[in-house]
This record gives sequence, structure tokens and C-alpha cells, in this order.
Amino acid sequence: METPFIYSTYVTGRNFIGRKAECNTLGNLLGRGENVVIYAPPKSGKRSLIQQALFNMRVTGGQFTACEVNLFNIRNAETFLIRLGSAVIRSCYSTPAEYGNIISSLLEGTHFVFDKERFSRFDEVVSLNWSMDENDIASMLRLPGRIAAERGTRMFIIINEFQNLMEDERFETIFRLMKDVMMQHGNPETEGCSFILSGSKTNAMKYIFEEYKYFHKAVEHIPLQSIDSREIVEHVMRGFQNSGKVIEQDMILDCCKVFKGNLWYINHYMAICDSMTKGYINEGILMEAMRMMLSLHEPRFIRMTDSLTVHQISLLKAVLEGVVKFSATEVIEKYALNSSANVRRVKDALCKKEIVTFNEREEALVLDPLFEHWLRKYYFEIPEL
Repeated sequence: METPFIYSTYVTGRNFIGRKAECNTLGNLLGRGENVVIYAPPKSGKRSLIQQALFNMRVTGGQFTACEVNLFNIRNAETFLIRLGSAVIRSCYSTPAEYGNIISSLLEGTHFVFDKERFSRFDEVVSLNWSMDENDIASMLRLPGRIAAERGTRMFIIINEFQNLMEDERFETIFRLMKDVMMQHGNPETEGCSFILSGSKTNAMKYIFEEYKYFHKAVEHIPLQSIDSREIVEHVMRGFQNSGKVIEQDMILDCCKVFKGNLWYINHYMAICDSMTKGYINEGILMEAMRMMLSLHEPRFIRMTDSLTVHQISLLKAVLEGVVKFSATEVIEKYALNSSANVRRVKDALCKKEIVTFNEREEALVLDPLFEHWLRKYYFEIPEL
């Protein structure tokens, strides 16, 4: 059944809400040949932003090829480069003969080959015939730019879940070589390609781009700002009006507070409400829809809390109760955190588990808004103010 509240895929066009400034910034940076990094928690709208920016560029006459590679299930460099090469070549060529020709010409001198048998059996465009070396890595990272130069077009390489490259012990080598490719301004074999690096593990991406700065001066970071609640209200009311239903504005604003403007959660929540009535959206429907939402996510939330130590749980409760100075003596005593050194270890552990992050003022933020709501109301049973 068609719904005005889309949450199962990325959105563009009339379904894209807010973030016009980020969209324009991304389009302008790509138009200038810059490389971009975007990171935010899962389901924050990263992919919709990227696709909307590309959509806008096409509408205004932009000519380019966009290639997307998802690293969500990749844990080693070989698989990454094979998948990258296969995706890039498939985006520009269509026959086995073309695949073989482009690999033999543009990847000459590497261990990458077009293996007819592996292509026939596994649909693998790029194969390795020997152990990979640095020359192989550098050559594959240059491949998109070389293809763009050969075809006289621009190419945008979108790499999703980029932080997963750190699972391979050679990740620093890959980062160094990728930065070299990005920084080769004026080189016709690289300037036709821009990389869009996206990641949903916020703290891991901060480690790469803010703490160790592996791509210093090579990429531009586009932070995702909160979507104005007025735009969300208009979006929700318009969606219900199209199906002849009514909801009060204050109810939508309450929803925005719970989900902290996360449109994926809001759309999912409103789609449930939409399916439960043919007319007015009342408090009873909203409460039942929330129970249904929590029933879907609660097993995940329980697994998350079960994975935490007693000290990690204690610090998480302190976060929800508004504590800022976690190493203060009274805080350590109240939450049984042992010592300031232990507080640092616990904070690091919660960050590595991507449960909280800390902003530039060292304020803690729970990354998942529905998880925060569940923790506050059901796990810790913290009274509402």
C-alpha cells in the first residue's frame, strides 16, 4: 500500500524534507571537484541527502556518472578493491569484452584481471590473480579518475560505511594512498573523480577525520543539521491530508521531541498511525503506534544494554540525568564509577560501541533517539520533569 510516509528507502524530490543548505553545499563542492565526507548515526538521512544533491545537479544539466559502493559487509582490503573496481567498471561499460579491455589497459601492471571463469560463475568483473601490493591499491583507487578522463566525463564515487575499512590491518596504507589520489590536483587522471565518503558509525568516522585527520585538507566535511520542526509538521500534516486524515500540530511537535527530528523514525511512526485509522489521529492511536514501534526495536535495545558493563550502565544513566562533569567526586560516588581514570575508560567504551558521542563541549549525546526514549522511560524509569 502506498504511503506518504516513506521509511524503507532513501527519498528525493517532493519527499525530501529539509537540509536544503547541506544539499546546496554538497552540490557546489562536487561541482568544484572537491571530495566530501558525511557521517551521522544510522537512518539520519545521509543517503537521501547525497541522492537529492545528485538529482538537483542532473536537473540543472550536470553530466556525470555516479557509482555507489556499500562496505557494510566488507572487512578486508581485497574485497573492497574488487567491489570498487567492479562497481566503477559496470557503471560505464556493459559487456564482458569491454570489461576485459578496460582492465587490461587501465590496470596494466597490477594483479587485477578479468577472469572469464569467475565472471561466468560468480559474476565477478574484477579478480585478483596474486597477493595484493601497494601498487595494486593505488592503481585501483586511480581507476575512477582514469575512466572519467578516458570518457571525458565526471565521476562521483559514493562509498557507504567507509569506517569499515579500519577492520583491515592495512587501513592506514589505504587511507594514505587514497589521500594521495585526492590531492593530485591538475592531474587529468584524477581530477575528473570526486569521492563521497559516508559512514553511520559516528565515533569511528570522527576517529578517522577529526582525531587522526587521515584526510586533512583532502575532504570537506558536511555536518547534518537538525531539520526544522516546522518543515516536519508541514510534511506530516500534508501526508495525512492527502488521505483525508487529520492530526493536531501539537501531537506532531511532541513526536519531533521524542525522535529528535529523525525523519526515518517519524515516517515509520506516522505510517503506523496512518494504517490504524480512516479519520482523526487521536492520543490513543499515537500511544498504540508507539507501543508497536517499541515492540519492533526493544529486542535490539535489550541486546545493547545486555552488552554493557555495570559501570557503562551507570555512566549512561548519568548522561540521561543531565550530568556533564563525569569526573567530579560527587558524580563518581553517586554513580559508583570508582575513579576518574575509570570514567575515561567507560566513556571510550560507550563511544566505541556507538551508543553515545561527545560534542566539542564534551557534552554527551545518545546517538539513537528511540533508544534514549526507551532507556529513560522503561529501563531507568527516570521521572519526566
